[in-house]
Amino acid sequence: MIGAVVRFIVSALVLMLVSFLIPGISVNGFVGALIAALVIAGLGYVVEMIMGEKVSPKARGVVGFITSAVVIYLAQFIIPGFLSVSLLGSLIAALVIGIIDAFVPTELR
Repeated sequence: MIGAVVRFIVSALVLMLVSFLIPGISVNGFVGALIAALVIAGLGYVVEMIMGEKVSPKARGVVGFITSAVVIYLAQFIIPGFLSVSLLGSLIAALVIGIIDAFVPTELR
């Protein structure tokens, strides 16, 4: 339980950092980043259950990258008051989050 809370806090901090660095994405505060992290994780889980692990961002391939970008882009429609992303912003955000995740993993190992 504590590990999951830490995971979402780290994910929210990474999302806030990405929104600070990239002009195509904006998050409405830390609470907005936490909610966005929950929604993005939930959407990612649903996509992975429907399409299998090959589309998972953990696959680290082009398909995983595109899937991450689409999940980030779709999350804005579920929580419009907390997250705003352009199409290019979602692609760049997926790239930056992937790079950050390589150094600071947000998944429990």
